[in-house]
Amino acid sequence: MPATSVLPDIGIELREGYAEVGDVSLHYVEAGDGPLVVLLHGFPEFWFGWRRQIAPLAAAGFRVVAPDTRGYNLSSKPEGFEAYAVDLLAADIRGLIDELGAESATLVGHDWGGTIAWTTAMNHPEVVERLAILNAAHPRRLSEGLHNPNQLRKSWYFFFFAVPGLPEEVVQFRDWHFFRHFLEDANPPYTPDELERYEEAWSQEGAAAGMINYYRASVRQSQKEAAAKLRPISAPTMVIWGERDSYLGSDLAEPHRDDVPNLERVERLPDASHWVHHDEAERVNKLLIDFFARAG
Repeated sequence: MPATSVLPDIGIELREGYAEVGDVSLHYVEAGDGPLVVLLHGFPEFWFGWRRQIAPLAAAGFRVVAPDTRGYNLSSKPEGFEAYAVDLLAADIRGLIDELGAESATLVGHDWGGTIAWTTAMNHPEVVERLAILNAAHPRRLSEGLHNPNQLRKSWYFFFFAVPGLPEEVVQFRDWHFFRHFLEDANPPYTPDELERYEEAWSQEGAAAGMINYYRASVRQSQKEAAAKLRPISAPTMVIWGERDSYLGSDLAEPHRDDVPNLERVERLPDASHWVHHDEAERVNKLLIDFFARAG
């Protein structure tokens, strides 16, 4: 069992651990007991991105686990963009569920964590009970969106991050201003103390390259190859979408029904940004708890 550690005060005692999954070690925090819920953060966050969800979900009767996905914060950071192919990221989560001693889990994913959650539900349906997605387009919808000039303008950083070497240097200028810029839409704004915790995570050796390699691996995969791997998702699914998203158009919120035949709900929050789980944390937490309660 993970040992109690000195961790940020988010309103509940956190337990901390590491799961050895294949050739990587995944750091995670957890709280509560009950059915397993795994929270998958996006870019450029880490487990701390779920600080407004962990305590309420644990209090509602769930065992809540929030890992740092590979490349981030205290998890392993293998070299080379090939180590960040989305199928490998999904296999990490399948292995994490095993290491936690569970047969299956409900996955909640935001941004890149949503992409990993979509892919885990496609590649490893046996371990995904339910699926909740926050501002992360289904892979087919995102691929379609990148043919749209408006979405291409929003997604310019995908292609900047594909450049070898340079992005790792740029993102560190002016105390990580480049990464902090991605968080500026949140309302309420991130506090100085919160940003300090992010900067500490970004400053871990190899983290900048690891985070950027998600984009390199994605851009280098051909759309034809990616489309050939898509399979219908059987898990009951809910999408929560902040409509003031600066990076993803709201037309990407709803997946095709053939891809997600058990889509239960698309909840659009018109006043929330890409950081919907921060902007409207109470609303998001209620939606998640109600969705989890319908399991079984």
